[in-house]
Amino acid sequence: MNTKRFLILAAASALALGGLSGCATPFKADVARFQQLPPAQGQSFVVVPSDQHLAGSLEFAHYADLVAQRLTQQGYTRAADPASAQLVVQLDYGIDKGTQRVRYSGFAPDPFLYGGFYPGYYRGWGGWRGRYMMGWYDPFMWGPGYDDLESYLVYQSQLRMTINRTGGERLFEGTARAQSVSNKLTYLVPNLIDALFTGFPGQNGEDIKVTVAPEPKN
Repeated sequence: MNTKRFLILAAASALALGGLSGCATPFKADVARFQQLPPAQGQSFVVVPSDQHLAGSLEFAHYADLVAQRLTQQGYTRAADPASAQLVVQLDYGIDKGTQRVRYSGFAPDPFLYGGFYPGYYRGWGGWRGRYMMGWYDPFMWGPGYDDLESYLVYQSQLRMTINRTGGERLFEGTARAQSVSNKLTYLVPNLIDALFTGFPGQNGEDIKVTVAPEPKN
């Protein structure tokens, strides 16, 4: 193998490793907020589920505690008696079933050396795929499996929070959405809460992107 080919393979290896390490990079949360909150002056609040089926859920109680901690840091007070709360905070969260994505897990030839390269076609995971190349293909350089496909799922998660005065006046609406390869709500919901409270309460009508930390490795 000559020096030129060695450098090409080294560069391809670096790109492949970079793609794999990218799986652990932070994902972006899209945060939208609408608000007319008065300045925090110790107003009391209670956190309740938007979906009444979550009432009494230990999982929901955990996320409600995280939201309450954030609101307390902002200058609000968690009501000892929910019936006397001045503000009602409603919380909802969820994740979809995932969307299948496909990517190349091997190397692809350099189109500048070997002509045009087209990924081809595939029909589902395990279906057929084709490849069309203009130029010379060297099987001894690239070897079998360089264009293997890898299938994985991407999940869409969402957290929604509203704040109303007791009696019904809406003061805040906020939504945080994110894509990830993780479907663990115990990881996603706390990060979405972090995103939603970044710069809280924010500007009315703003739509921002917030970086959410990657899932820690076990």
